[in-house]
Amino acid sequence: MPDPHAWAHHTAEPPQWIVDVRPDPPAAVRSATLWSVLATAVLSALLLGEGVGPNLLIVAVPAALGAYFAARAAGRRLRPWTVLWALGGPALLVIPALRDAGWPIFLAVVSAIALGSLALHGSRSWPGVLFAPLGLLGSIGTGFGWAWSGVRERSGGTRERWGPVVRTVLVAAVLLLVFGALFAGADAAFADLLGGLVPDVSIADGPWRTLLFLVGLVGALAAARTAAAPLRWDRMKVRPGRARGRAEWAVPLIVLDLLFAAFIAVQLAVLFGGYDKVLKETGLTYAAYARQGFWQLLWATLLTLAVIALALRWAPRDRALVRSVLGTLCVLTLVVVASALRRMDLYVDAYGLTRLRISVAAMELWLGLVIVLIMAAGVWGVRWLPRAVAASGALAVLVFGLVSPDGLVAEQNVRRYQDTGKIDINYFQDLSADAVPALDTLPEPERSCALAGIADRLGFDGRGGTDKPWYATSLAESRARDVLRGRPVDVDRAACERLGLEADGVGRVGLGAY
Repeated sequence: MPDPHAWAHHTAEPPQWIVDVRPDPPAAVRSATLWSVLATAVLSALLLGEGVGPNLLIVAVPAALGAYFAARAAGRRLRPWTVLWALGGPALLVIPALRDAGWPIFLAVVSAIALGSLALHGSRSWPGVLFAPLGLLGSIGTGFGWAWSGVRERSGGTRERWGPVVRTVLVAAVLLLVFGALFAGADAAFADLLGGLVPDVSIADGPWRTLLFLVGLVGALAAARTAAAPLRWDRMKVRPGRARGRAEWAVPLIVLDLLFAAFIAVQLAVLFGGYDKVLKETGLTYAAYARQGFWQLLWATLLTLAVIALALRWAPRDRALVRSVLGTLCVLTLVVVASALRRMDLYVDAYGLTRLRISVAAMELWLGLVIVLIMAAGVWGVRWLPRAVAASGALAVLVFGLVSPDGLVAEQNVRRYQDTGKIDINYFQDLSADAVPALDTLPEPERSCALAGIADRLGFDGRGGTDKPWYATSLAESRARDVLRGRPVDVDRAACERLGLEADGVGRVGLGAY
């Protein structure tokens, strides 16, 4: 008869992958790490309440130092890829300091967090690259216990150990307040400088500032704890796929290669035969022909990457045949990428540039770069491929932010207006301050009508605008404010309504349907 008490002593074993990725015990927390974490929390409370700008980069500096000190205490060494991730994160945080558009800033911040996770974990494999950000989430709870043990170890319950530190901080704060107030009262220029540098903190902001303090504290502790003992994602074993017969995988891919080749042959015929003949035979308009193909070709590129991944998993270890078949498919896919970009160029010529169009075109370019990396991996090995794909994605986000997509949208549509006289005033209302320099070149009343929405968001309501603190103001927003101060908008409602009707009638025809 089975023992009824045996179940009480039985404990379920965790899955093997959890055992494999479990981190090593962390090293003891250093004082430098604790001070860096505290500095991150204080700067978060003081600087992040007014918006984003250079403040994100400022707050990231002590957080990165805390992680560095923790990694040094754990005996971890800097490696070339780790240095690349560590430099790439701050580079991406330059985007909020330069640009005002929210979508490139969001991509830059998310990518910076992802690169920071890679730097903290030192991942090399696909699981490591994909799951590294989850390691930060796992360190949130353990980070507090780890830091508290360090604080208790240093306090030791003795007043003599913390007394000098507290007295030093209090004396420095009193001296700064007293002499700062005296100098500010003695010189108006110094008072303005001091007022611009020091955050304006009120009692009413207390709950919000407290929340930001906690966010900075939690984030910095999680980063430092991860640096001290990262999850070992590279130990996660991915089972290789069962190799299929040569005909089972090669024949479908060869047929797909032939289909791609036939499509490309048609594209070349269109290119050399002229679009007029094709449009006459198909009954499509110039813009409809361009728009019809881009999205299908974008999906074709994405699906091709999936086909390549599955083929590499199921193909036998016949390297010569795999390279020839998949290499041909990659080359043909690059031609499809070029065809898709050409379709988008045609559509932009017909209807102008929008945020969505420039975004998907940038994505198509990055997918083409990924295909080139896959081709290179087929020649030099795949060990570096996961990190190279991650680096290319971060580089794409960085370039995308630096080129100022909102500024490009405004510039292209201003040129289109100068060439054709067509303009969609309504669309400009949703652009950011990045578009102001280009829209400022329009004649009146188009200029004021185009800038009305942006000026309203910047606070130019007839009183000259309201400035945000320097640490929450991007370079693009600062330049836009200078432009609008020099040439204020003068909105004539009747003229703007006429421009809106002339530009897009009843359905925004001027910028197309997507």
